[in-house]
Amino acid sequence: MNSIEELEKKLSTPSKACIEDMKRMEGDIIILGVGGKMGPSLAKLAVNAIREAGNTNKVIGVSRFSESGVREDLEKHGVETIAIDLLNDKELAELPKVKNVIYMAGKKFGTSGHEHFTWAMNAYLPGRVAEHHKNSRIVVFSSGNIYPFMPFGSGGATEETAPGPVGEYAQSCLGRERIFQYFSHQYHIPMLIYRLNYAIDMRYGNLLEIAKMVNEEKSIDLTNGYMNVIWQGDANEIALRSLLHCEAPAKILNVTGPETISIRWVAEEFGKMFGKTPRFVNEEASNALLNNAALCNRLFGYPQVTLKEMMEMTYQWVINEGETFNKPTHFQERSGKF
Repeated sequence: MNSIEELEKKLSTPSKACIEDMKRMEGDIIILGVGGKMGPSLAKLAVNAIREAGNTNKVIGVSRFSESGVREDLEKHGVETIAIDLLNDKELAELPKVKNVIYMAGKKFGTSGHEHFTWAMNAYLPGRVAEHHKNSRIVVFSSGNIYPFMPFGSGGATEETAPGPVGEYAQSCLGRERIFQYFSHQYHIPMLIYRLNYAIDMRYGNLLEIAKMVNEEKSIDLTNGYMNVIWQGDANEIALRSLLHCEAPAKILNVTGPETISIRWVAEEFGKMFGKTPRFVNEEASNALLNNAALCNRLFGYPQVTLKEMMEMTYQWVINEGETFNKPTHFQERSGKF
């Protein structure tokens, strides 16, 4: 993996299974909050899968598009775009009502000190969107943060595990789910709540941060010593294909890789690649935010990109000084403050 172009192509190339599902997809797709880290590659994947399927469904991307160049890049790849502030009721009311909605809008980083805005984005806006799209089916992006810390060796939280959010960000994510669930019951809206934990791209993510710390010989805090990750391309496919698995009341789905990963082990493996000895501080706690993706794997199969492949691509990206988003994941965080 040596360039942004190569990365974007890998992220937006659909599998045969994805193409087959798009042959069954009726109606256009609108992606709300398309301007974030995952949205652009998801929108491009949708366009490519629809074309490969021989369909003519439109893909519409909605965002404020505050980051320069994102809107133009999406339009170049065949995504229709609409620039609005979703919190503006008048602008929201003018959105086209289409059959398929992927809801990615939300607020995480910068929550501390701006809790009011986080709650508005994560728990107020979902009700406005559900009212507007009550005749659609909706895939709702959520987070594994809504679960309590799970013991290492437990296999991680399943969809039946009771929520136990730590901190206001996680609490607002659960609020988002509950509001969408209310409207799913109220209007019989088919939905799928997509609990992601955590997507990996070469430009950001837990693996990138650990690799850089090893390479730069910085200390790695092991207190939050275990994690789950999934390649962003696989996560995008699951989100797109999940439109065919929406139910009323809303279905819940954990989305992550199959492994419970030791951060110590990951750092030591990167150490072998870089020829450096990782530096650690603190010892692993007995629990962490861990999700069990067995149901996801049964529905969609195991991820196409393995953990080892992600690590090898990340190593190559770091030594080639590839572009990054410079947005820390705070994977070490245990207090829920972001």
